[in-house]
Amino acid sequence: MSDERRKRQQERLGNEQPGTGIGLKAAVVVAILVLLGGGFYLGRRRHASRLDGFAQCLGQKQAKMYGAYWCPHCAEQKELFGDSFDLAPYVECGVKGSRATQQVCLDAGIKRYPTWVFADGTRVEGKQELQFLSGKSGCPLP
Repeated sequence: MSDERRKRQQERLGNEQPGTGIGLKAAVVVAILVLLGGGFYLGRRRHASRLDGFAQCLGQKQAKMYGAYWCPHCAEQKELFGDSFDLAPYVECGVKGSRATQQVCLDAGIKRYPTWVFADGTRVEGKQELQFLSGKSGCPLP
């Protein structure tokens, strides 16, 4: 490239040094977005994981939630646990692709969702607050 052409190019770019243009700015923006996204994920996960012990304790105390994938109240119950629901004692009663009921739920006499069954044999139907589940099961909330 001739010196004259190089001068014109630098004038167009505002005398920026090679490598400091749009590519570097884009890389900085991407790095910031990655850091913010990672911080959000870790903050959210840390918040949800505080219920991990509670969810595990419910299983140890032989409490069970019977629910169905299509049940809106079951979805609300799951939301109270956040990511910790994966550790909660849950029995899926729904059969994918239909409104049929799994045999295990029929055998347990489950008629409505969600239904919580506790070690002493008591049952409660509908979405339950975590404080109620804690008192009924003896599992402490964090």
